[in-house]
Amino acid sequence: MAVKITEECISCEACASECPVAAILPDGNEKNPKDGILYVKPESCVECVDHADSPRCAEACPTEGAIVWDMPYTVDFNSYYLTGNEKGEYKIREHKTKGLMLPEVKEQKFRADITMATREAHANVSDF
Repeated sequence: MAVKITEECISCEACASECPVAAILPDGNEKNPKDGILYVKPESCVECVDHADSPRCAEACPTEGAIVWDMPYTVDFNSYYLTGNEKGEYKIREHKTKGLMLPEVKEQKFRADITMATREAHANVSDF
């Protein structure tokens, strides 16, 4: 995943149309585990690597702190996303034959220049 949307979200959906991989789901979508805010599918988000210099969702967002860094969607963070899925923080897609689409099944690109400390702090994406 790499980015996530916080409770600061006002559900204006400005970010959704900017996502080059359609990773942002609106409030009310059956695949969105959040109530009242948009949701970034971690198994789809590529932090706009190969699409833009920085995440386009954060550039479009009018609300300070609504889009923050999360852990890379890589094998190193497989248990992080599995635990989050079990707790309902994430709703990882389940493939009919491959099972839960965790990083061990398919990793995603991420910005290596964003430190782990920044990600762990869930720092505001627009600050970088």
